[in-house]
Amino acid sequence: RIEAARCPDVVVAKIDPKKLSKKRTVNVSISGCQPAPEGYSPTLKWQQQQVANFSAVRQSLNKHRNHWQSQNLDNNVTMPKSEDEEGWKKFCLGERVYSEIDALSDNENLGIDYIKVGFPPLLSIVSRMSQATVTTVLEYLISWFGEKKFTPELGRWLYALLACLEKPLLPEAHSLIRQLARRCSEVRVLEENKNEEQISALNLIICLVSRYFDQRDLADEPS
Repeated sequence: RIEAARCPDVVVAKIDPKKLSKKRTVNVSISGCQPAPEGYSPTLKWQQQQVANFSAVRQSLNKHRNHWQSQNLDNNVTMPKSEDEEGWKKFCLGERVYSEIDALSDNENLGIDYIKVGFPPLLSIVSRMSQATVTTVLEYLISWFGEKKFTPELGRWLYALLACLEKPLLPEAHSLIRQLARRCSEVRVLEENKNEEQISALNLIICLVSRYFDQRDLADEPS
């Protein structure tokens, strides 16, 4: 009480104006998605149909999960350990995409080499993945996508992992899918050739994140 009585009622901080004159950089995180390029914004009907299709896929996957878990994997399928980030990127995307090799040589076109082109998200594979592994692999692929271009191999795996993601979302999954949607919106704006198939795939992921997983502030406004 004696110490408190000795303290002044009003304290004014001494500020050096010279230190405030310098320009300061402030990082601002944009919460929403960038609008689709003109003429490429999906209609509300299209978005609603995609959500319905996705919901049906999830229901079917949950219904038959035990059956697909019991199916033997092919001899050439070796699923990486959960902590093996590089292993999962190569497993999902293939050596060709991962190493950014433009094309396969002629002698490699005789059959499908999944080591080079990546394993598709087969039900027998994704049904074996725990929720922790689904979230971890999703994080690996989104991290890769943050610096790389969008590919069909990436799109297939992102769709499959979203289909395996349980609701209600864990906080880390919530943050990841929002990051994914924003990245998709950035890539479609930068799409120089305006490839309709690719923009449609990006629209689909944004649609699922925003309208199925209830991140409505990220949704595309209907065209």
